[in-house]
Parts: sequence; C-alpha cells; structure tokens
Amino acid sequence: MATLAPTNDTALSAIIAGVGAEALITDAAELRYYSQDVFSSGPTVLAVFRPTDKEMLARGIAAATAAGVAIVPRGGGMSYTSGYLAPEAGALLIDTGSMNRILDINEEDMTVTVESGCTWDKLQRTLKPKGLRALAWGTLSGINATVGGGMSQNGVFWGASGGTVVDAALSFEVVLADGSIVSTGSNFFRPFGPDITGLFAADCGALGVKATITLKLVREGTAFACGSFSFPDAAAFFGAMSEIAREGLASESFGFDPYLQSQRMKRDSLTKDAKSLVNMMKAQGSVLKALKEGAKVVVAGRSFLDDVPFSLHLIAEGRYQSAVDADMKAIEAIAVKHGGKAIENTIPKILRANPFPPVNSMVGPEGERWVPVHGFLPHSRLVEGWNRVQALFDANRAEMEAHSVAAGAMLAAVSRSTCLIEPVFFWPDALEDIHCRSLEADHLAKLNRFPPNAASRALVDRLRAEIVRIFRDLEATHLQVARTYPLQEASDPRAWALLRAVKQAVDPKGLMNPGSLGL
Repeated sequence: MATLAPTNDTALSAIIAGVGAEALITDAAELRYYSQDVFSSGPTVLAVFRPTDKEMLARGIAAATAAGVAIVPRGGGMSYTSGYLAPEAGALLIDTGSMNRILDINEEDMTVTVESGCTWDKLQRTLKPKGLRALAWGTLSGINATVGGGMSQNGVFWGASGGTVVDAALSFEVVLADGSIVSTGSNFFRPFGPDITGLFAADCGALGVKATITLKLVREGTAFACGSFSFPDAAAFFGAMSEIAREGLASESFGFDPYLQSQRMKRDSLTKDAKSLVNMMKAQGSVLKALKEGAKVVVAGRSFLDDVPFSLHLIAEGRYQSAVDADMKAIEAIAVKHGGKAIENTIPKILRANPFPPVNSMVGPEGERWVPVHGFLPHSRLVEGWNRVQALFDANRAEMEAHSVAAGAMLAAVSRSTCLIEPVFFWPDALEDIHCRSLEADHLAKLNRFPPNAASRALVDRLRAEIVRIFRDLEATHLQVARTYPLQEASDPRAWALLRAVKQAVDPKGLMNPGSLGL
C-alpha cells in the first residue's frame, strides 16, 4: 500500500474498517489514471473504492463522509467535462465496475433492473436474444460507458427518438452522503407523484451515487432501412434533419460536417466493417443478403464521401419491412426537397451492425487528442447556432492553424423538437493513460505519438469555453453538465434555490462530488 500522510492515513483506515482493504486501490500509478478524464487531469484521489454490491457501496460512502472525505463517482470514464475530477486532492473515487450484474429482466412488465456498473453493451447483448432493448439504449461509447454513468451524466444516441438515456429510467436506488439508500419511485411507472427519479437523473453525482437502475423496455425492431444523403450547406442539412425529426420518421438521425466526416473515413478497416454487417444480417436470418451487403461495403470503399459537403445518415426501424421502407421513401423525399441527394448508406448500416464499437475514436485518426463540446437547440435556432460557431472559428483561424488545432462537428436529431450541435476539436498532444488503456492495442500501436502541447490544449480550452457562451446566449441545454456547463446561469433563480435546498438536505456537509453542477 502506498505511503500516505497521517491525515490521509487516518481517513483511509476509517474507510478500510467499513469495507476492507481489498475493496480499495491505492497504488500511485493507478490513482493518477483514475484522476484523469478524456480531456483533463485533476488532483490525485485518496483511493479508488470498488464496491461489489449496494450494501458495500453504502458502507464505504458512510465511512468516507464520516471521516470528512469527499466522494467522486466515476462511471466508465468516457466523459470529458471534469465530472469525476475532484476539485481537491484526497477524495474517494468510486468505481462501480464490479457492480455490473443484470438483476432482473421482467418480460411481462417490460422492465429491466441493473447495477450501476453494467455497461450499455452488456445490457444490449443480454436483451437482444429476447427481442428487447431499453427505450433509449446508450451512447456510442457503450462498450465502456455504464448505465449508472449515463443516468448521472445523461447521454444520447441509440434510441434517440425516445429521448436521452435518462428518459428510459423508471426508478433508482441511490446512496446518499450518510450511507442511506433511497428508492426514488415505482419500478414500473414514472412519475408517481413528483418525479423523484428525475431529481436524481443527470445530477452528475452531486446528490448521490446510483446503486441500481430500473429501465423501461421496448421491443427490438425486426425491420430496418438505412439512408444517407449529401447536402450542399448547413442550412439545407438542418432543414432536412429538422423536418425528418418533426415527422418522427427515423429512430436515429445524425450527420457530419465536411471536416469530421473526412476524419471518420480515415478510421477503422473495411474488413471489420463488412464482417460486422454480415454477422448482423446473418443473425437476422438472411445469409445471401448478408454476403451481398458486406460486398457492397468493400466496393463502396472509403471514397464515397470525398465530394460531400454535409452528410446525413438515418435509420428507420419497426415491425414491418414495408412500413420502414415507406418511412425511408418519405425521408428521401424530404431530403431531396431540401437540396439533398442519396449517397451510399454504408455508415448507418455499419453503426447499427456494431452499435458499441471499440472507443478508438476518442483520439484522432493520426493519434491527435480529441474533445467535443455541445449544445442542444430547438430547430428554429440551429442555423444561427451553427453560423455563430463558424464565425468564432473564422475569427481564430490563424491561431488555430499556428497551433495545429482543427475542428469539425457531429450533428444529430434527438427529439421532434431538438437537435444537437457538437463541435469536435483535434490537436497534436501527448496521450494520457486513459487513452492508452481505452484504445485497442493494435490500433494504438499504429498511431503517431506527440509530445505534450500545453499551448494548443489551452487554445482548445478557450475555444470550448467561448462555444459554451455562444450556446448559453442561445439558451441551449446540455448533457454532462458536471463542471463545464453553466447550470446556475441557465436556471430560474427560484428553481436554483430549490436545487440548493435539495443538495443541503441530501448532502449537508457538501461532500458528494463537490462543485459538480456548480453546487
């Protein structure tokens, strides 16, 4: 065990008395690793606590807070808004990776209950043979990202037509600062009275630590149609994406600006892409069609987006092939009306075939560092938001080029009323342990390795902050609020006062992820 200062030693001894030394990690190198997120490094934590069940989780939190130690919960480690980076050294970081069981699948009532450390990938693979999935069923990083992390940080991608991942939640068991366990409501209907589940959803761990989560289930689609379209400019792209969203025609709808799609087409291998697609279609019972579709991927290659300014990719799913084909025809008509044209639909087919791929995209295709920033806007403000972000880049173009900082954007529809604009930065910089441990070893071995580059990183940090201010001016909303997005500034003062009162009630010493949400 690492040598600790007396005060740390006393606190650690108290925690060990509650949970046992085997539940704690104190190795110095491991503590540095756990004190990083995808973008930043924080003060080193006192120890990493890996509980095996909710009772141990509760004992550990009670022992730590009684000793005056702050609690910082970490999901799968895929976030980049300092959500699990403690503001001061000496916090206890909670890693729920050993609490990863699927506790109950209730096919009659259409619910599933999991421990918070269960990954979205594990949940999807377990439910798929039963023809089921969660209402909103995870983010692209779901091979690592956990259900508990999603409920705390919020997230969106798969099942976005049903909302963000917290919209799939029915109830939580939450461990509060004193170690008590609170059940937030009914395990089959939400809300039952005031929405206590919603109170703890997207709280970024500031109010408590999720122990178990009960989610709504829906039937998995049995018929699919995929479409991809090229658009000449952002206005045409947003016009089509917004109209398709309002009509509710697609289960997933996402796209890229020219720079990000050029980056994406440098990634991965066509062999892996074709294999994923063939395996998915074979599982659906169509061997011949599977082989044909796999061959199409290889023939299309990676050049089909070379002359495409903006690309939009959509998936329609349902019970009947005739119905989803009709939806895709309606989607194509909308795209053409807004100046779009159909292109090879490789991207949505591949993504749906392998919804939770390795997280190699958390660095650039040449080994650059990568970090997003985002805002959710109503359809009426998308073009204005896009133009203001592009104006910021234009104003800083010379400095960005001098520091080798580049930016693209992912764009997505997330409801009938809302779309996402997510600028993404790339720059040459040293990779941290979190990148090296998360990427596939063979992929990491092919990448360039850059020296530390504080100047470029500082420019990215400044530009991200300025984009957050642009989004705030447009009254955008955000996921992963954590320590990056201005929740208090965006809140009605009376609503903020209520939230602070709740924080005081559940965490009177201010030890639950202090500073997260601005609390």
